[in-house]
Amino acid sequence: MRLSGAWLALGLAAAGARAGLPPAPEIAAGFEPSPPAIGARFMAVTANPHATEAAVAVLRQGGSAVDAAIAAQMVLGVVEPQSSGVGGGGLLLHFDARRRRVDAWDGRETAPLAASAFPFVDGAGAPLGFRLAARDPRAVGAPGLVAMLAAAHAESGRLPWARLFEPAIRLAEAGFPVSPRLHRLLAHEGRFDDPAMQAHFFDADGQAWPVGHRLRNPALADSLRRIAAEGPAALRRGALAEAIGDAVRGRLPADVADAQGLLSQRDLLAYAPIRRSALCRPFRAHTVCGFPPPSAGATTVLAMLGMWRALPGSPAPGGVAFAHRFAELGRLAYADRASCVGDPAFRPVPVEALLDAAYLVRRAALVGARAGPSPRPAGLDCAAPGEEGERPSTTHLSIVDAAGNAVALTSSIEDAFGNRRMAGGFPLNNQLTDFSTDGANRLAPGKRPRSAMAPTLVFDRRGRVFAVLGSPGGSQIPNYVAQALLGLLEGGLSPAEVVSQPRLGSRNGPVELERARTSPALAEGLRARGHTLREADMTSGIALVVRRGRGWIGVADPRREGRAGGG
Repeated sequence: MRLSGAWLALGLAAAGARAGLPPAPEIAAGFEPSPPAIGARFMAVTANPHATEAAVAVLRQGGSAVDAAIAAQMVLGVVEPQSSGVGGGGLLLHFDARRRRVDAWDGRETAPLAASAFPFVDGAGAPLGFRLAARDPRAVGAPGLVAMLAAAHAESGRLPWARLFEPAIRLAEAGFPVSPRLHRLLAHEGRFDDPAMQAHFFDADGQAWPVGHRLRNPALADSLRRIAAEGPAALRRGALAEAIGDAVRGRLPADVADAQGLLSQRDLLAYAPIRRSALCRPFRAHTVCGFPPPSAGATTVLAMLGMWRALPGSPAPGGVAFAHRFAELGRLAYADRASCVGDPAFRPVPVEALLDAAYLVRRAALVGARAGPSPRPAGLDCAAPGEEGERPSTTHLSIVDAAGNAVALTSSIEDAFGNRRMAGGFPLNNQLTDFSTDGANRLAPGKRPRSAMAPTLVFDRRGRVFAVLGSPGGSQIPNYVAQALLGLLEGGLSPAEVVSQPRLGSRNGPVELERARTSPALAEGLRARGHTLREADMTSGIALVVRRGRGWIGVADPRREGRAGGG
């Protein structure tokens, strides 16, 4: 991945900038394993116990996987507001067991029709640093999460739409105890310029609400009631649409002079989710399915798996040989990702060429016993890669219902707390900072930004769901998911070991190793092979469901607050 000139001024850490890496991830917030859950009929794994409880309740009532995902996602918007919610977007992969069909529901945000190339400049035309760009009112795109969930529900829901909002409405009204993770993130943030956000998340003395404080959000409860009654139309016109417009047009003290949000009611009215065809490829005894462009998640993950299969031997997870091969394949796959993938409505994406078996064999042949060039060039002549700012403030949930239907849903408002503007009790997104300055992911009106989100379904030889997974983590997501798949499908790791293993990988820069969890022997072994190393906090949040006999086992990544629940 190469940094283009304009975004070199984004205030990245020196090492990260030299390596061509996006800004540092949201702060780490501990490592606390939770016990796996066993379910004879259904399973849900989400990023928060409240959301898992809501999903399990829906599944016990006979709801579908889509129903449970909607209930859990609405709760996540209440209790995990830094990561996702009504003001953002998402990608949902759904398996319909009766029809034996995998659908990819695209709820990615779209750029306003008034957007122009690279809007994040000050009055003198100089590019803004990422911190200012993320908070700039011009960074807000048209939210797509609710519209996408409504479309999936119309196709695959069983319970009434409005009933699925009841758990989130109750929590928003009655409140919930501030969790250690939310408190740490708020304390790290320090303050919000938006008076509504400041008053909601901080006390009168400007201190982040302490752990255990009961946080109520009556404005969000009212918004959720409107959406429960009206569906996505509530965000297109009326009070909520006006609140969004007011928020992006309002002036905050930190705003660049004369900067004004570009999002209009015309953009909200024009938004439509898209049902796409999933990308599926064989790997060993299984078939792995992921999300197509504008997500680069599946193309990157499937390319890494295809190249892995083309090389001899199967290095064991945790060893130097595994880490070396995994990092080298990551460089190659991320090079193609940066150059070739964007919104297919604006430029064709050569998906078949990127995943062609012969092409992947040729790419894999570039991997030797020692570290190769860094960064690697793309293998296809697509476009000059442009720098991007995709951040790891995202959430993921994995669900299987009693009928064998499955959902893998990854959703986001982009940066932690998004644009730091609140409308109707929910933060707005800053997804326009996910665009690049050049190439396939260049900003354009109405365009969906490239995403690294990689909701994933795995099928066995009988065509049954074998595993459901995905992770938050910004542009590190493909590495997280590919490492999990290799550990699960080839490395002999248990589900708990899959989510707990130390993270590593390369985004076409140095080899990134999880801070404080990587053995010195592994680091020394990689240095001996010529690798440049970089320690980093890796706040993955893998939600994993795996078939176990006739039932399921679910486990959540210990780096976040997730829980599994079954029945």
